Amino acid sequence: MLLGRRKLRIETERLTLRPPIHADFRAWSALRRASNDYLRPWEPTWAEDHLTRKAFTNRVYWAQRSVSSGNAMPLFLIRRSDQNLVGAITLDNIRRGPAQSGTLGYWTGEPFARQGYMREAIEATVHQAFTRFDLSRIEAACLPENQASRGLLEKAGFKYEGVAQSYLQIDGRWRTHVLYASLRKDRRGRTDVG
Repeated sequence: MLLGRRKLRIETERLTLRPPIHADFRAWSALRRASNDYLRPWEPTWAEDHLTRKAFTNRVYWAQRSVSSGNAMPLFLIRRSDQNLVGAITLDNIRRGPAQSGTLGYWTGEPFARQGYMREAIEATVHQAFTRFDLSRIEAACLPENQASRGLLEKAGFKYEGVAQSYLQIDGRWRTHVLYASLRKDRRGRTDVG
């Protein structure tokens, strides 16, 4: 589904989820810098220019193009009570046709971890993916030892599906991940083919 000129904005109990904008640079770079040690074990190695304004500008333009084309839904989590950036969630690799699926990735800044913000964001994003984007399956992966992320996915309704060997480069080396998925309930086992 192409979103075109319509704004992508999701409101939850405590958060506004929206694509990044240029004015987010300082909050984003400060939160990423302050959370570096916390995030490093779970993320790909950051490029040398990761925290630069130029790299962030490229991220904003990528987000705009991705939303317009319907290929991804990159969203920042903004806490409504004080407008603080909490983290980000991205529904990416949106596949159409028979697959109707996408891949979910997310991060939370260390000061905001384990406060339920990401569960709120995941549930809202999955709902949007199923209703607004008309997807049938959302996939997510995390490191086997990342118990916090595994528990988060399970609490958000994702089911464990298996293991992917050498799935992603994390912290500088290829790592095996566990795979989870959330399926749109009204389409389980159904087909539009007569």
